Parts: sequence; C-alpha cells; structure tokens
Amino acid sequence: METSTRPRRLRLKEELLLALLPTATVLLTLALVEKIGGQHLFCAALASSAFLIYLDPEHETNAVRTLVLSQAAAAGVGTAAWWILGSGYASAGIAMSAAILLMIFFNAVHPPAVTTSLAFSLRPDNNSSLALFGLAVAITAALVLLQRAVVRLVACRQATGGLVNPAAAPGICPSPNTLKGTQAGGKTAGSTPGRSAGLGPD
Repeated sequence: METSTRPRRLRLKEELLLALLPTATVLLTLALVEKIGGQHLFCAALASSAFLIYLDPEHETNAVRTLVLSQAAAAGVGTAAWWILGSGYASAGIAMSAAILLMIFFNAVHPPAVTTSLAFSLRPDNNSSLALFGLAVAITAALVLLQRAVVRLVACRQATGGLVNPAAAPGICPSPNTLKGTQAGGKTAGSTPGRSAGLGPD
C-alpha cells in the first residue's frame, strides 16, 4: 500500500485560520467544564480529537458518526468499569480493551477515544458527568462540519485565485467529492488540497 506526503502549499495565514477553530473549540470546552464540572482530564481526549480534525477533517476517522460513536462508547465502558472495579489498573485495562473492540466492531475508529476510556475508568471520585461530556462531544462534532466548510473555502480561494464567492467561478471550486483521495484497495482517505494526503494508510 502506497503512502505519500506532499509539502504544505497553504500560506501561513491559512494554516493559522484552520488551527484557530480547534483551538477555540478546546478553549470553549475547557471553560464549559471549568464552569460546570471541573473535570479537566476529560478535555484531553477531546483536545486530541480537535487537532486530529484540523489535520484532515475529510478523513473517515474524523467523521461526525465516528467521533460521536467512539467517544460515547469509550465514556460508557470507562464509567461501567469504574463502577464495577473502581479506579485502577484492572478497570483501565478492561475499559481500554472494550473501547477498542467496540470501535472496531462498529467501524468507528477514532484513536483519541482510547484516552476517554482511561479518563473515565481512572477518575478518583464520582464527580463526573456523562451529560457534560456529551455536550463537549457535540461541540467537537460541530467543529468537524465547520472545519470542512473552511477547508473547502480555502481550496476554492486557491482554485479561483482569491475569489471568495464560489458562485463567481462555477465548476472551478472543489466539491466535497474532489476533496477525498482514493488509496489502493478501494478505501477512501481524506485528502485536503495543498496539505498532507491523509492520516496514513488504512
């Protein structure tokens, strides 16, 4: 299976724009957790999710379905392991293994969810909220849609020489389908124009 790495062709201000969205999302999530729950450890996995989305928002690993299913499953098994076994090596190992198996079974592999399973299974007390974590996941899922829209706008500006309105150059601006690259074996991996060709081989 062939992998390729292309040099960055986006300008610095465009890269900073794309990095701004996940940064703002993480800061918003931290502020929300600080205000309501104070469980900052749960933000670690979502911070990883946010910047994985920045790397390649079109990749199937960063799809909304994948993000929500994997994070929800990881939080669920982590909480269950904590309730049954308490905080410790056994609960962490079982929660992590169960989260990985569930991600594979549901074809929703999102690596930061492994951290979520550990965070919920290793927490020192019962001061946690699945509802609060679910809200944070929803905010991160919204980031996926917003990041994709910005990437397409940047690609459109590149294709049209700086025009902002895609309607001004019909047929030139990339469609969602053209932002996806196909690897050997018929699997689809994300490919953001002018950036790395995805997250690696499937």
